[in-house]
Amino acid sequence: MNSRLCLATLVLSLIMLVGCGGNTTTAPVEFRIPVEVESIGTDDIEDRITTTGTLRTRESVVLNVETPGFLILGRDGTGVRLVEGSSVVSGQLIAEITGEDARLAARLDATKRHLESARREMERRQQLFDRQLIAEENLWQARARYEDALHDFETSERTFEKAHITTPIAGIVLALARDENGRPVADGQKVNLGFQVARIAPIDILIADIDLVGPELARVRPGQTVRIRHYAFENMTMNGKILRLSPSMDPQTHTFRAEVEVDNSQGFLRPGMFIEAAIIAEQRIDVTVVPRDAVTQRAGQSVVFVIDGQRAVRRNVSLGLRDDNQIEVRDGAVPGERVVVRGLETLTDGTRVRVIGP
Repeated sequence: MNSRLCLATLVLSLIMLVGCGGNTTTAPVEFRIPVEVESIGTDDIEDRITTTGTLRTRESVVLNVETPGFLILGRDGTGVRLVEGSSVVSGQLIAEITGEDARLAARLDATKRHLESARREMERRQQLFDRQLIAEENLWQARARYEDALHDFETSERTFEKAHITTPIAGIVLALARDENGRPVADGQKVNLGFQVARIAPIDILIADIDLVGPELARVRPGQTVRIRHYAFENMTMNGKILRLSPSMDPQTHTFRAEVEVDNSQGFLRPGMFIEAAIIAEQRIDVTVVPRDAVTQRAGQSVVFVIDGQRAVRRNVSLGLRDDNQIEVRDGAVPGERVVVRGLETLTDGTRVRVIGP
């Protein structure tokens, strides 16, 4: 009974206090801006010039028919007929021209017999001249006929060799014996003078022709590293280097041409491909970096906001190289500190913040 009386008395006292207009105090609420942060670290950073270009071979050879006849394509080391994409070595037979036209053009047998006859006659007259049986003029006439016969024979040999088409360089067969409609030509097909038998080029090293505008040209020099990418091969880059720069500007595009030597030893790239090239204009190793999103401008000054307890402290920073994701900080922040990367638009020096996220 006593406990109930005490409880009722307490409740009555509270009601009377409120009813009498007693004042109550409410604790002030301090608003803190939500922000996301990342830690400052160290990393390698590069100043890149990104452009595009087209791949080509550094050299090539086109083999044409020089003696009309019937075309017979060569074989590889296993006896398989050559096709586009076949690898060939220097001096390898690519095609042979056969038939009466080729044989008549060469006239190899006839010129060889004529040469032997002229040689024997010259030797006979030399012996007669040594015995003083003929005049020197007769000997010189025989020597002249021999020289003419030798010239005819050597010409026939060269013509005969033209019927055996070989490649002077090693490489890949890029194009092989197609007619004017682009269809492959079969063995035994009649071909005329000038018909293109093959186009051959090495592709272990390719050249990328890229274009640079004026400000970029000042940052590019031969020997610089270039990273090559093609959309067909995600997350894969091929190495290259600046080979040479054009000495003049293209009057049509107002750009400068640069040649990039590309390592294609793995064989992923092909001549004619359109590629992206990232020229490494400058590189710094193991330097202090912050995310690009951490840097903002205040009154023309680059600043970051560093977390100090529950406050964001403004720091003026001196910046260096930058890439797509981060920026080098030369002065104003150190590794290990945390900087605001989201929510810094309304921050001022000393603003109370609430860190959210991971």
